[in-house]
Amino acid sequence: MKYEASTPDEYVAQIPEDRKEALQKLREVILKNLPDGFEEGMNYNMIGYYIPHSVYPDGYHCNPELPLPFMNIASQKNSINLYHMGLYAMDELNSWFINAYKKVSSKKLDMGKSCIRFKKIEAIPFDLIGELAGRISAEEWIAYYESSIRK
Repeated sequence: MKYEASTPDEYVAQIPEDRKEALQKLREVILKNLPDGFEEGMNYNMIGYYIPHSVYPDGYHCNPELPLPFMNIASQKNSINLYHMGLYAMDELNSWFINAYKKVSSKKLDMGKSCIRFKKIEAIPFDLIGELAGRISAEEWIAYYESSIRK
């Protein structure tokens, strides 16, 4: 689902009532654990966590006007989704997350390349998402990103 919002608070105000509390809690957990250098805002019509131009002036190579993306959360038609670029790009982080998820949830992991879909809101592993948000510093993400686009 696509929401027209210019701030994360506007975004949350537009989503279905039964998801607001969970999405707000997800925001809080991410912000509490996200290392310095990242910023919350809107990008790709979702709530985004990215490295702003003030920290990384080059921006995203596909569109340098955009900040360097890192994570997004969104309310979709059938789920709350978390998108994490590190899960897509870093095999070690992806493996860690899959194994850690199995330890904290009895639900089957519904995951694409960078997307984790939570169809059951009560099954969102908030502590694990917080740990995931804090595993990569802004400096580490920039270094990994730069080494990847130069290949």
